[in-house]
Amino acid sequence: MKYLFFTIMILVLVLSSCGKTLKPSGVGGEVVGEKSSAWAEATPYGMRLIERGSLEMGPAESDSLWNIVADPKGMSVDNFWMDETEVTNSKYRQFVNWVRDSIIRERLADPAYGGDETYKITENEYGDPIKPYLNWRKAIPTKNLLEEEERAINSLYYTHPITGVKMLDVSQLNFKYEWYDYTEAAKMENRLNPAERNRNTDVSVNPNEVVMISKDTAYIDENGKVINETIVRPLSSLYDFLHTRIVNIYPDTTVWVNDFNNAYNEPYMRMYFSHPGYNEYPVVGVTWEQATAFCVWRTHYYRMGQKRSNDRPIEVFRLPTEAEWEYAAREGKTANKYPWDGDGTQNEKGCFMANFKPGEGNYTSDGSLIPSRVASYIPNRFGIYDMAGNVAEWTSTAYLESGLKVTSDMNPEYSYNAAKEDPYAIKKKVVKGGSWKDVGHNIRGDMREGEFQNQPRSYIGFRCVRTQIGFAKTKK
Repeated sequence: MKYLFFTIMILVLVLSSCGKTLKPSGVGGEVVGEKSSAWAEATPYGMRLIERGSLEMGPAESDSLWNIVADPKGMSVDNFWMDETEVTNSKYRQFVNWVRDSIIRERLADPAYGGDETYKITENEYGDPIKPYLNWRKAIPTKNLLEEEERAINSLYYTHPITGVKMLDVSQLNFKYEWYDYTEAAKMENRLNPAERNRNTDVSVNPNEVVMISKDTAYIDENGKVINETIVRPLSSLYDFLHTRIVNIYPDTTVWVNDFNNAYNEPYMRMYFSHPGYNEYPVVGVTWEQATAFCVWRTHYYRMGQKRSNDRPIEVFRLPTEAEWEYAAREGKTANKYPWDGDGTQNEKGCFMANFKPGEGNYTSDGSLIPSRVASYIPNRFGIYDMAGNVAEWTSTAYLESGLKVTSDMNPEYSYNAAKEDPYAIKKKVVKGGSWKDVGHNIRGDMREGEFQNQPRSYIGFRCVRTQIGFAKTKK
């Protein structure tokens, strides 16, 4: 039986033009600059603007009890938008359902299932052929299905051998995307022209110099298995900086059992992600790789909703850097350890300020046993909720013990895309904020932890950010 496998490819490119420009008259006179149409970026839905500022990052005080050595570092970050809350089960399910429906549309258009060409758009408005893409305006049929339509839809489901229940085959929910590494492509040592790799005119140029680059590729092998690998080859074109990845995006719901030994957490395993009663709770069981894929999809989905998406550049949705996350969590104040003023975890009325573990074996004094509904506690002064406790959050930053020492003090970020062949020990990303299972000390904004990028947890979620472009406010 032929194994059918479909993935969704998203090419994330930043466009280089914005609006229409007026040509200079060319008659001479004063230089006044080229005029172009103005465009103010709309506030992204559910996000708050974090205005640029500076902070001494990391713990400012040593603590022998927790083996903390104070070594703060001053840094500054530019304006960025941040999600008010962690990404919820409801929002992540929208991603899952989009991938599911994409696969179904691909199969409905496949000749093996009848080949309904109306599920793909192959021509532009002028009738010229274009690269085919899915037609989201055509609904997936639900009644009076033709035999081919029924086979296409049912191919994404299976019957559980024990319960006999028809279930979604989540192993097929693979999201394929591409991204262009602008940073590596911009480095002088990676210029295609050898003469541009060194500006020192006293140094002779070797026109035959070979530069080796690493490139992430992804494909499906002859057995239908997803293969993600990194290849090393001589630099030959800008396409060498175009990377591909395939990610299965369904959360690992078994984390509720695997994270806790000898505990009855089976109801969470079966219900937490899928039951509507948990719609507004933070999604968990997602790896760093899945969270990154969500950001890529969110950018694509945003573009789909823009009437003139190809005319205007936008900044992509992404995971926050460690510096951005900490700056937002500490309200931009070096004196703050938490997203509120003061060193305690309770207010003047004795109410807890976050969802965490107040005491040994005591999870419920703050009102919750597991993650709480997002925005259950008051936001910080930036308008951001749950930056302490509830669920810890992935950042884009690769984890190093000496992370702060190796980064710039302007928009600091240490990024490393680990290859499959790299030692597992270096495949960690920085996790911030602590969670519902952590004690008060571990939910401080100046603390940092590391977790393996392919490791899902019942206590780690994420939120997205976007760099603001233009029209930035200036702090007074």
